[in-house]
Amino acid sequence: MDDRTRKDRSHQIIIMNRENFQVTGVIDVESFDSEEFLLNTEYGYLHIHGQNLHIKSLDLEQGRVTIEGLIDDMGYLNEGYGQEKAKGFFGKLFK
Repeated sequence: MDDRTRKDRSHQIIIMNRENFQVTGVIDVESFDSEEFLLNTEYGYLHIHGQNLHIKSLDLEQGRVTIEGLIDDMGYLNEGYGQEKAKGFFGKLFK
């Protein structure tokens, strides 16, 4: 994906009171449980870690996800926008 294409796509994160996490620009929910979520977004894989996490709403057609629970940490798993680094991360994680 080139820079011009990325600029045309929206990706936002809104965290309210550390307990409500809204994300747009979501392509897919790769995995989730009560402590971790992994979202594939327009700008890379987003990892969310917390406690008592659950999906409040999910609309992949619109690319929106709302997660509730106590958010401890979040970050992108890859530096670029390709998926190779994320696959490398999973390879190391699940050896």
